Amino acid sequence: MANRLPLTDEEGEVRELNEDDFAHFRPATEILPPSLLQKLGMASQSPPATESVTLRLSREVVERFRATGNGWQMRVDDALKEWLRSHSP
Repeated sequence: MANRLPLTDEEGEVRELNEDDFAHFRPATEILPPSLLQKLGMASQSPPATESVTLRLSREVVERFRATGNGWQMRVDDALKEWLRSHSP
């Protein structure tokens, strides 16, 4: 491996990067420890447990669930799960 110039000078200023510099860059996920990646939100993530969909509901249903406050969409989901336990779609 050829000696490369440091990225910063004596004053701490970053020099202009060239193609050779970019060729030697590595992804942060290869360099940083897993604990730091997790804190930065860069750790591998599991797929979301929910799926975003567009659903048409009656105004009455939406208003009644919204009136219950934050988390009302989760309560709609819970109500649908409860219905599925006793019905076969």
